[in-house]
Parts: sequence; C-alpha cells; structure tokens
Amino acid sequence: SKWVLVGKTVQSHKPHFIAVHCQEVGGKNYEASMSHVDCFVKELLSSDAMKEYSRARVYLDENYKSQEHFTALGSCYFLHESLKNIHQFDFKAKKFKKVVGKEIYSDTLESTPMLEKEKFPQDYFPEVRTISHAFDLVNIHLFHDASNILAREKSPSVYSGMRQKALGFVLDRITDQRFEKVPYFVFGDFNFRLDTRQVIESLCSTATMQTVRVGDTNEVEKLIFRESENDREVVLQLEKKLFNYINQDVFRENNGTLFLQFDSELSCFKERLHELEISFPPSYPYSEDSSQGKQYMDTRCPAWCDRVLMSATAKDLVLKPENEEKYLVYDNIGPNVCMGDHKVTSQA
Repeated sequence: SKWVLVGKTVQSHKPHFIAVHCQEVGGKNYEASMSHVDCFVKELLSSDAMKEYSRARVYLDENYKSQEHFTALGSCYFLHESLKNIHQFDFKAKKFKKVVGKEIYSDTLESTPMLEKEKFPQDYFPEVRTISHAFDLVNIHLFHDASNILAREKSPSVYSGMRQKALGFVLDRITDQRFEKVPYFVFGDFNFRLDTRQVIESLCSTATMQTVRVGDTNEVEKLIFRESENDREVVLQLEKKLFNYINQDVFRENNGTLFLQFDSELSCFKERLHELEISFPPSYPYSEDSSQGKQYMDTRCPAWCDRVLMSATAKDLVLKPENEEKYLVYDNIGPNVCMGDHKVTSQA
C-alpha cells in the first residue's frame, strides 16, 4: 500500500522528527470514509516503522458536520526516542510545554490550545521547539483550478491570483506581531499550477484552435487544437475538467523539468519562501487506478501542487554547515505505485 512506502522511507532515512501534513482527510467522500481515519492513525502509531518514535501529536479535522469550520486537514508529528527536552507552544498560555506521550485530537480542535486553525485559507499552526530552535509548521491546502477553460483565458490565471492572495494571508498571519518571529515551514497541497496559457502555447505552437460553444449561452465548452499538417491530428482537447494531450510522456521525461519554466506562482514570494531544487515529476493529477501508478489522469495539466517551502531562516536550519555530510532528499514517494491523485512529497 501507499503507506508501506512511507514507512520504508522512514526506515531508510531514520529521521529524528517526522511531520506529516494531510489534506482531504477521509477522502473525497468523507461522510462515508471518515470512520476509517481513526483506525488508520492507531495502526500507523503502532506500526513497526514508528516503534522508535515515543511521542506523537496528531490533529485531525474530522467534524465535517460543521462546514463553517471544517478544513479536512490532518497534521501528524512524531518524535524519536533519542530526542530530549522537546517542547510545543501553547497558544492560550503563550508558553512552551514539554511533549510527553502520544496524543490524538479530532473533535475538539477549536478548543485545543496547542494549535491555531483557520478556515480561510485552510491551515494549522502547530509550533514545536527542538534542541535550541523553535519553528512553525504550517499545513496548507489552497484553492484548485475549477475550470481549465477559465485557467487558459489569461496569463497568469485568475486562480493563480486567488492562491497568491491566500498564501500572502497565511504568511502575514504567521509573521505578525502576536508572537516572536521564528523559522517556518509551510507544506501541503498548494495547488500551484503551471501557467496554462503558456503551456498550451508551447505544446500547440504549430496547431490551430477550434472553439466549440454551448448553443444556448454561447459559453465556450471545449477547445480543440489540431496539427496544421499530419491529417490535422488532434494534439490537445481542453474542457472544464479535461486536459487530454496526445503525449503525456513529455511531463515525465527528465522529470518534467522542461515545464518548470511555467511553474511561476512562487515568484512573487521569492523573498519570503524558499524551496530545495525540484527534481521529481509533477505530483498531480495521477491516476487512481491501482495498476496505473505512473499514469496521469487527463483531467488537468500535470503540475507540482505538493511542495515543502520554508523561510530563509528555516532553510538555514536544514542547510547549516554541520548537515553538509547528510544529503537532503526532496522527492516524491512511490513514483511507480498508485498513491491517489497526488504523490506524497517529502523532504528528508
């Protein structure tokens, strides 16, 4: 299963501290599936891969009946038994408290003093102190592109602007004057997309475009791009939830690095957010067919949605001189195995 691979990654890198940020806890049909989440978490805590992690904090937003506050986010933190004197920030008492034992929180997140939860944009703000460093960990799930047609209309897209505004809100919130400024890591599903208009111009540079409209409203229903030659072969068909390109292998060749030039949503945050070099294929949208682990679905243009970002001071923590001998890995987990529509992205 996908989580067996996560366990193998833990056993391979042997980290002293593990932070797992989940989005869409309970799956897309969370009303029917949420009951399985608690069982899964308990199995994860008792698994062989986690047996050396003596302390854990798990925060699961499972209360889907309260749509006003429901975020479907899950944040899991595991501390290796070798770590001593670990403290977590209490936002109510405004002081650090020692982390002891394993605790799971789900029904009472709004009243849990050890985190901050926001519906807009969706995030948690647990803060942990380890050795002599304090740092913030932010779980985030930003807005998706609702329509490929609309995403193509202009560059950058209207959705990119919405995500930019939301991410700016998050960064302002975690660096405001309420608390002492500390290094921060922001990781989860940012839903960052490639610049759809620019990608299509690159992929279909020699093609002609046919526009199909809905009769009653004259609204654009689909765009069909055909080669000028080669019997006018269809290169790309674009609909609201369809991105059907003739050769999706181009997104996997050389780990898709050709398309990083169109991955520009972070550019306006270059002074506030940093990232290790991307050397893995786009993390979304993979097939959910268990036999098609490497195949992308034809619903969206593949993109690096799932990222691990950090402040400049946080980057200094992970790249400090004493860590030079330890090679940092920023990669997808389970490249050949079905992990759902998103591949798990890890930094270790």
